[in-house]
Amino acid sequence: MVTPTLMDPKLFSETGALVRPAAVFRSFISRDPNSNFPAEAGRYHLYVSYACPWASRCLAFLNLKGLGKAISFTIVKSVYERTKDTDDHKGWVFPASISEEDGAQPDPLYGAKTIRELYELASTNYTGRFSVPVLWDKKLKTIVNNESSEIIRMFNSEFNEIADNPDLDLYPLQLRAQIDEINEWIYNDINNGAYKCGFAQKQGPYDEAVTNLFNGLDKCEEILSKERYLCGDTLTEADIRLFKTLIRFDAVYAVHFKCSKKTIREYPNLFNYTKELYQIPGITSSVNMEHIRKHYYISHTGINPFGIIAASPDLDFSSPHDRDRFTK
Repeated sequence: MVTPTLMDPKLFSETGALVRPAAVFRSFISRDPNSNFPAEAGRYHLYVSYACPWASRCLAFLNLKGLGKAISFTIVKSVYERTKDTDDHKGWVFPASISEEDGAQPDPLYGAKTIRELYELASTNYTGRFSVPVLWDKKLKTIVNNESSEIIRMFNSEFNEIADNPDLDLYPLQLRAQIDEINEWIYNDINNGAYKCGFAQKQGPYDEAVTNLFNGLDKCEEILSKERYLCGDTLTEADIRLFKTLIRFDAVYAVHFKCSKKTIREYPNLFNYTKELYQIPGITSSVNMEHIRKHYYISHTGINPFGIIAASPDLDFSSPHDRDRFTK
């Protein structure tokens, strides 16, 4: 059985709306040394794509927490390719050499050619999507977890004894209820909302998704007109989850996914907020706009069959922002 891609008919409701499947590998790494997956330096490897917002937020967390010495990582190629000669599936692949695509690396563990090979190594009867991120256990030769929202929580708290920045807490106890509430509507209306617009197969689901998307962006603009971050004066995981959509919006989603009602640069608070987050070193290094633009415009042949990469707007996320006005 071939794993579904986002263009697979099985991933759409009868109304033509995108229904994203849940991740399958859901084990947890724990600071408890007696757990099945204890937090050990050198044991785990992260496979990610710069192009994927969900995968790249894991890389941002790894960078921010200072886990680069404890957890190694590999970046896949930006554009989907065939993953087997025996079927038509296209997905994430590794370059044959370090020079094939700037920023992408061959698989250092098994010499795998595709992410699909890793899933099949971890489970001989796996039938889900061959997605990134993949958090891999080198000792047990299996996938620990492929759900980004859970991986970032592990990186935030379970590796503090071996992290360079153990005091950074992006999911603080006193803000967890607020973060969870914000995450829920930002995921539904904005993160996944952009995809619901882009992959809608009928006008009705598109109209609903695009309305919810811009209502959500309007709500964020209002919050950020009064507070520096989504939860006040503290940077949290909710900000990074939102950022990964905002950084892609004008260059990709506004055109490719028909999220065309308004651009982020037309929202003064959202645009300056995006620039501030982009300029945080650990986040900056998790963004590769060349990979992002190539992936969406070339990989999604059902949306853009000729693979033409749209001209990018003239945006400088390194330019000064005004978010310092909230400094107390």
